[in-house]
Order: sequence, then structure tokens, then C-alpha cells
Amino acid sequence: MVIITSATPKSNIFTVFACPGLANGAKFPYNLFVKPDHSLILASESPRRRELLSALGAPFLVTPSGVDEIPFRGETPARFVLRAAEDKGRKVAREAPSSFVLSADTIVVVDGTILNKPRDRADARRMLSMLAGREHKVYTSVCLLCERLGYRDVKTEVTRVFFRPLTRNEIAAYARTGECDDKAGAYAAQGAGMLLIDRVVGSFSNVVGLPMTRVVSMLKKAGLITACASGTRCYRLVGGKK
Repeated sequence: MVIITSATPKSNIFTVFACPGLANGAKFPYNLFVKPDHSLILASESPRRRELLSALGAPFLVTPSGVDEIPFRGETPARFVLRAAEDKGRKVAREAPSSFVLSADTIVVVDGTILNKPRDRADARRMLSMLAGREHKVYTSVCLLCERLGYRDVKTEVTRVFFRPLTRNEIAAYARTGECDDKAGAYAAQGAGMLLIDRVVGSFSNVVGLPMTRVVSMLKKAGLITACASGTRCYRLVGGKK
């Protein structure tokens, strides 16, 4: 598979092209054929969200919002994650008012406290010690907007995650992998972090960063995608609400 990512001059807009099956059975799951005129924009710089959304097979543009939210005093995790997702989407939607903009925000919550990305490896070990041997929750809010149409749909998915008991050495060993460095809650469920998890109740892709069953439902409700009648892709774009 050949994948080319290009940046539009003087902007933060990235286009992803993929040509599956061109090299040695590569399995990276992009199957995108991007056109100049985009109906769907992903407002995220997360490679995990790009990878998850690409499973649809429908083309999309990637435009990171650059928004970095912090909770207001007294704001609940559920309210914060919803506001953060919508703020990200609004910023990009204002720049592309005719497109549908999909944005998301994911947080890890234990005992009502939001665990952000760790400051350093010591902070990562502290977070992992908090999560070891117990349940926490992962919230992802997903927002779909179209400024021109006045379209807005915001949903929140909550997944229960149970870590197995972990020794101090196991926590230190995982922290040394570096996977924890830029992850909320200091772990990556799609990587070596899966070794820390006993079980997941709810959407696994939600823990990775995008609840795909929820996303498909939202995109279908907006009239943006329909199942492909032939070929190897699952869905194609059909234009969205009029």
C-alpha cells in the first residue's frame, strides 16, 4: 500500500491518499480515494482517529483544530468532554462552512477525576498505579457539524475499562515503552497497553479514541454515507442533508 500525506500551502489541512494492495500485502487500513471537493472533514490530528475513520472506506480531509481545552472549575467530566468536542468542530467548521466536520474528544475518568496526558514518566507511573486492579471510564464525545446547513449532532459514548492488578515492575516497564507519553490516562489500548486490561465493557474503539458504531450511526443519520453495492470499500459518501 502506498500512502501519501500532503499539506496545503499556508494551512493546516492535510489530505490522505491511499492505494491498497500495491506493496507486499501491506495491511495499514487506509482505503481512501480523495477528491478536491470534500464533504467530510475530520477535525483531529490523532493518527488513531484517522486510522479508525478510514475503515469506512469513504474519503475525508484531515484538518486539525488546534484547540486544547481545559475543564472549567466545577465542570463535570461529561460536560467537559462534550464542550471540548464541539469547540474543536466549531473552529474547523467556520473555516469550511459547506463541509460536514467530525470532531471528537476523549478523556479517562477515575473516581470522578479526569486523567490528562502525563507530564512525564513519573506522572505516567502515578496514573497507572491509580488505574491498576480497578475500573475506570473512558468518555468520548463526537460532534458532527455543518455551518451552512445549521446541522449539529453531538453524542457521548462511555466505556467501562477494567485493569488487572499490576506490579510496580510491570508499571515501570510499560512506562518505559513511551506509549504512555501522549495518551490520556497514560496508556494506549491499541498497543502494548492492551496487556494491562482485564476486560472492556462497551465500545473498544471508544477507548482508542473514536466510537465507530456511534460514528457510523451519526454519518448515516446526516445522510452522508451509504453502504457500497460493489468493490472492497464498506461505505461511500452521498452528500449529506440538503
